[in-house]
Amino acid sequence: MARRRAIVSGTMRSLLSTLVCVVCMGMQATPIDQLLERIDKGASSKFRIELKKSDRDFFELDQRGSRPVVRGNSWVNIGVGINWYLKYYAGIQLTWNQMTATLPDVLPPVTKRERHETDLTLRYDFNYCTFSYSMPFWDWQRWQQEIDWMALHGVNMPLAVVGEECVWRNMLLRLGYSEQEIGRFIAGPAFLAWWAMNNLEGWGGPLPQSWYQRQEQLQKQILQRMKELGMHPVLPGYCGMVPHDARERLGLNVSDAGLWNGFQRPANLVPTDSRFEEIAALYYEELTKLFGKADYYSMDPFHESSDDATIDYAESGRQLMAAMKRVNPKAIWVVQGWTENPRPAMADALEQGHLLVLDLFSECRPMFGAPSIWNRPEGYGKHQWLFCLLENFGANVGLHGRMDQLLDNFYFMRGESTASLKNCKGIGFTMEGSENNPVMFELMSELPWRPEKFAKEEWLRSYVRARYGADDRSIGEAWQLLGRTIYNCPMGNNQQGPHESIFCGRPSLNNFQASSWSKMKNYYDPASTLRAAQLFLYGAQRLHTSSTADRSAASNLKYDLVDITRQALADQARLQYQHVIADYKSFAIDDFVHSSSRFLQMLLLQDELLATRTEFRLGHWIEPALRCATNDSERRLYEWNARVQITTWGNRYCADTGGLRDYAHKEWQGLLRDFYYVRWKAYFDALLAQMKKLTGPQPELLSGGPNANKTSSELFAMALPQEVKIDWYAMEEPWTLQQNSYAAQPEGDAFEVAAKVLRFLTEKQ
Repeated sequence: MARRRAIVSGTMRSLLSTLVCVVCMGMQATPIDQLLERIDKGASSKFRIELKKSDRDFFELDQRGSRPVVRGNSWVNIGVGINWYLKYYAGIQLTWNQMTATLPDVLPPVTKRERHETDLTLRYDFNYCTFSYSMPFWDWQRWQQEIDWMALHGVNMPLAVVGEECVWRNMLLRLGYSEQEIGRFIAGPAFLAWWAMNNLEGWGGPLPQSWYQRQEQLQKQILQRMKELGMHPVLPGYCGMVPHDARERLGLNVSDAGLWNGFQRPANLVPTDSRFEEIAALYYEELTKLFGKADYYSMDPFHESSDDATIDYAESGRQLMAAMKRVNPKAIWVVQGWTENPRPAMADALEQGHLLVLDLFSECRPMFGAPSIWNRPEGYGKHQWLFCLLENFGANVGLHGRMDQLLDNFYFMRGESTASLKNCKGIGFTMEGSENNPVMFELMSELPWRPEKFAKEEWLRSYVRARYGADDRSIGEAWQLLGRTIYNCPMGNNQQGPHESIFCGRPSLNNFQASSWSKMKNYYDPASTLRAAQLFLYGAQRLHTSSTADRSAASNLKYDLVDITRQALADQARLQYQHVIADYKSFAIDDFVHSSSRFLQMLLLQDELLATRTEFRLGHWIEPALRCATNDSERRLYEWNARVQITTWGNRYCADTGGLRDYAHKEWQGLLRDFYYVRWKAYFDALLAQMKKLTGPQPELLSGGPNANKTSSELFAMALPQEVKIDWYAMEEPWTLQQNSYAAQPEGDAFEVAAKVLRFLTEKQ
């Protein structure tokens, strides 16, 4: 009997142990537990997570025993609560440069229950451009980190267009297009966004079959994870795009395709055409086969196109909506509020509650009703909309923000009682390029949970504590200075993203902006970023030597040190450039040699500084492109896509005339040394050669020969210094075709190189 009891007892213990394991496994199977484990192994056991039903979006922080409690009415809202706790209790800020941390064995206690609620229930993420400027070569591991970032920052309706090209390939095959014809229509990996937005055909392609297979599988993984977290992915809907030859090829009634910056645009199948329903149904059928149905579909008909009197915009809107509703009667159409879109005639014809507008540039050019050059007095009328932060164009590198204007516009919207403003249902991140200026995205992500307007100065103090795990007077002073200057682009300045680095523009006698569309306008003194860099270095050295902070704080410290010092160096180089040009125009040859040499030294110093962080290395962009390939041919295609996008953007016409060259320029190690330095060195050499030539005899200026008929004014003009003529594209294109290696691994010590840069900038010339 005793032996039998022992056996039974042992069996019970075994069953109990198994049950405990099953329960634990079940608990760890929740998406939040999995997210916590990705942050730090064992982190899920340090929190108590409680999913609670509520009529209102909320998260709550509490304490039970030795474990913090995080409650919320959705997994995403619980994610926000975890992020809030990590930032404001544990001094751990997770962002793109570091999504893991070392949590203490016993977490700091929540001494008083803290609850946050919001009626801004929709939180959107991404711009179509983000998928090409930042994400074209991401793999599942990188996407997994991004989805974790979204959950921690409250995103619950992300745009999900990875693999859209797979849908189109299947659709066009069914319409009778060959693989070769499809290859001439669908763009390459780094240009898919502008193909999807109806701007161009085929550039960067054709895509190999392995690409379609890769992207289909990747999108399925992305959608599964998003849905596990309770997110509502926004799938790409159909708004009428067809190949430009669809009139001849398929007999469709299409609008004139035309050109976009020299590129052939796809045509638009007019939604009122008798075959629109058929083509749209075919698209949605293939989309649903691959990726299922959605609650939201993104469509931007007539994007960046002039008004066309032959188009019935109201009826077009009704037809687009009807095609989407046939797939999912409960689905909502998501459209960008950008320039002329959505056309009022189209929006007015649609029922309330079926259209959701992204007010794409709310912090600068809001269309929702706040003061702005794009102001629509009635906003979006009866339709729901989201307050969005665009922040970055072209994924350009640079400190930039509109803190005051962001806060003013957001709380203006929250405080007004007009019907249109009451229709704001949430916020959105709509950046063209990601992985930059984390301070602005942290600020934006908290706005729905902060009902009362607050002072940015106090928020910045809390930001410093959260980001570096400790207070430091010098670092705090640096951030307050940045908050007053470079992160406070004022109302009325409508530039698109950061001040562009002088290093990145094609050289000329009047360099100001690097790209043609930046609309740059000075608004801060370059001395402010230099002072901020000096203050930050002083404080960072102190924290670095004395702190036992976790790896996220250490990474944030080094990343910001490099980024702020980079900005200071770029701003001082802009001043140095003015010295160079002044010396040239003064014909001071020796001074020109000295000042131009110093400018080139600064450029190479920037390359050395950025080499210390993976995020600022060209290899961080090239290596993922190469990893997408399955053979040498694909490696050449993907690397070419990556190189062209960040330099010439397109062919010679596009680069020289179309206006896109250097639009996606980057201050990156490797690109500075091998591309931008080569341009500037060639330019300064040409100016110097011209100056030296003008010191000797110039027989071409004599009155005889070919100049015999020139006027005295023309001869006089010929005697003046002239802008040198260099075929820049002939210099740039060869680099896009090269295949020399660029490593992503950092080199050098960030503290040492930053100190070296600041010594250089403050030494006597």
